[in-house]
Amino acid sequence: MTFDANDKQTAIFVDEENHHFHLKTPSTSYVMGVVNGGWLAHLYWGKAVRRWNESAPVRYADRGFSGNTDKNDRTFSLDTAPLEYPSYGSTDFRDPAFHFRWEDGASVSEFRYKSYEVKQGRRKLEGLPHVYTEQEVEAETLTIQLYDELKQVSLYLDYVVFPDYDVLTRSVRVVNEGDEAFTVEKLTSANVDFRSADWELISLYGAHNRERDVERGPVRHGSTVLESRRGASSHQLNPFFALVSPDATETNGDVYGFSFVYSGSWRGAVEVDQFSTSRVQLGLGTLDFSWEVTPGNSFQTPEVVMVYSSAGLGPMSRTYHRLYNERLIRGRWKSEERPILINNWEATYFDFDEQKLLAIADEAAEAGIELFVLDDGWFGRRNDDTTSLGDWYPDTKKLPNGLKGAAEKITSKGLRFGLWMEPEMVSADSELYRSHPDWCLHVPGRRRSESRNQLVLDYGNPDVRSYIVERLTKVLEESPVSYVKWDMNRNMTEASSRLLPAHRQKETAHRYMLGVYEVMETITSRFPEILFESCAGGGGRFDPGMLYYMPQAWTSDNTDAVSRTRIHYGTSLVYPPSAMGSHVSAVPNHQVGRTTPLQTRGHMAMDMNLGYELDPTTFTAEEKAEVSRQTARYKELRPLMQFGELYRLESPYDGESYAVLRTNADKSEAVFLYMHRLADANAPFIRVRLDGLDPDADYRVVDLDQTFGGDELMYTGLDIPMITSDFQSFLWKLEKVT
Repeated sequence: MTFDANDKQTAIFVDEENHHFHLKTPSTSYVMGVVNGGWLAHLYWGKAVRRWNESAPVRYADRGFSGNTDKNDRTFSLDTAPLEYPSYGSTDFRDPAFHFRWEDGASVSEFRYKSYEVKQGRRKLEGLPHVYTEQEVEAETLTIQLYDELKQVSLYLDYVVFPDYDVLTRSVRVVNEGDEAFTVEKLTSANVDFRSADWELISLYGAHNRERDVERGPVRHGSTVLESRRGASSHQLNPFFALVSPDATETNGDVYGFSFVYSGSWRGAVEVDQFSTSRVQLGLGTLDFSWEVTPGNSFQTPEVVMVYSSAGLGPMSRTYHRLYNERLIRGRWKSEERPILINNWEATYFDFDEQKLLAIADEAAEAGIELFVLDDGWFGRRNDDTTSLGDWYPDTKKLPNGLKGAAEKITSKGLRFGLWMEPEMVSADSELYRSHPDWCLHVPGRRRSESRNQLVLDYGNPDVRSYIVERLTKVLEESPVSYVKWDMNRNMTEASSRLLPAHRQKETAHRYMLGVYEVMETITSRFPEILFESCAGGGGRFDPGMLYYMPQAWTSDNTDAVSRTRIHYGTSLVYPPSAMGSHVSAVPNHQVGRTTPLQTRGHMAMDMNLGYELDPTTFTAEEKAEVSRQTARYKELRPLMQFGELYRLESPYDGESYAVLRTNADKSEAVFLYMHRLADANAPFIRVRLDGLDPDADYRVVDLDQTFGGDELMYTGLDIPMITSDFQSFLWKLEKVT
């Protein structure tokens, strides 16, 4: 099958004569070729070209200490070739994309090109989250088969092209077509060999309460490894990174984004070799991982979403935002405005009763808040964090009318009702643990390490999954719940399952994640009207895998407005504002002790999905009025704040300012948010250049009652009032003048 690369309706062009594969979107070309007797080489990824005629072909030379696959050709070595999916043990000494242990104990592989297939649409990844299509015409899939003839094993490399989104996704499936089992010890979802090392690496590192800080630096010879070994995507490193040209900014330079659609342990790496070429990989974590593939069976990797931009980080981010909003997040809530909520956690912690909750609800309703969320402490004997996880039964001492009674009283006030749960964990002091002590991950004879006084349930166990589905279903059916916060407050230790034989124990962590996805799929499908928000001690599992099941995530337990400038900035590199929960909390802030103005806390929370996490029964009259103003303003601006195109204007990493602009699709409306951290005496004037407007239109800045040209706002900028105190902020709406 051959396609015309100049046909805009065609995403995949195959040059069968020269054995080239050209994957194309409006802005991007990705090219591979079969070289030297069956090796699949990576030829190009970057700005779209009309056709591939090899103006810069791969060059070879006789390199010392680089072995040769053909003894008659000392110039060709796998060690120096730009390979599409490199193997181990046969002259390539760089990091392999996969590593198999065969039944005889050896691990040498030789997978050569065998065939290809092009299909309209995409293949569903059963049991795994993935970017989907609503119509087959939205995507085309190239599947390349690599085959090891000795072992009779196939690797199927899937490349899914989404032309309308300027996106390529990659995943790999290994199929055992032979008669002996083997063990997968590594199977990367994507490998890209660049013929240059002139790059800088951007990654998102952090910690609990300090998630997704931006780190940038040049790549170095040797390997730079980014990974989580925690059984979760983690607070410490997010499963996203970008390789960028040294001159890359928000609006300039080459940017290559890699985002992993998975919520468990993962590994990414950038390796620069002796000849200054770069090998980039992203996929499942390799520490304490393996998977046995028996004859006739297969193993499927999760998906990597790859985005290229020739115009800087901003277009890359907006591409991810649009794709994840429209073709990763599913169901009713993918395009529906998210309600303004109040969560009782920081207002009461575990110390509440029904009357206290109703008092909070009364004040919330009066202030224009739309959803009341009952957090931790409503079940079992949960008066602190030492007990009752797993016992999903209402505490009738706190709630004498049960959960249903409290929920109905709250909804009668015009509020929706939401509920916190932590279904993946169990307390050692719980009825569930006393009844089923073997249902948690553990190694017989070893200590069962606790974190936050809890253990991890073995979601690879079907009995555990059945129990959780049964209990959650009962809770959600019995009460008028319209929102669920699904939390996960510890990482994985003693990752061993009593259901698996000894030689398959390294499958435990991935089986756990597949089990979590199965339960989430079941529960979210049964209750499609409920808005689910994922959480993991804040942002410890903020990843595309979670967004497939739950359309928003609690961005961080750190609700401080100043800290949130960095958290929002880093998170927005890949994740859309619609996915990010952000709350106004009390001062001094419970995480960092900082006191900031209520207006500024409101503006920073309005930057994403607005919520409140404080006790409104303690408000002064002035505070009540301010919160009412905030909720009214947010309802006016909500479509733009949650679903507008985001332009980052000022980075909190470069100075004291944080500034962003959002526009709607036709650029007729925009919202500008500016926040200044520390004031300076006799400081210079500040002007911010806007981005994303229509330069040929005029815009009225409503809050200033002034009109300017879009070009003027973009090229000369907009004046910020004098900063006279710490933590000042401004939120201005712009409307196109017709």
